[in-house]
Amino acid sequence: MLAKKTSKNQLTLPKEIVKSFPDTEYFDISVKDRKIILIPVRITPVDMTLEGIRDKIVKLNITEKDINDAVKWARKKKR
Repeated sequence: MLAKKTSKNQLTLPKEIVKSFPDTEYFDISVKDRKIILIPVRITPVDMTLEGIRDKIVKLNITEKDINDAVKWARKKKR
């Protein structure tokens, strides 16, 4: 499939491609080895509640020890 770049540097994705991502409005875009890579992303609302975050932590089985270990790992000095 081909996509043409417009004079305003915009690309239109072919319908066949868009059908594969019906609920996707945004894509993260990067370039690697002269290839354009589009990754679908979901935007999280700013007003996501603390309760929602806690529910997700429970669903993922993340423990307080996991969080403490992650903080220690992130704070350790790089050599």
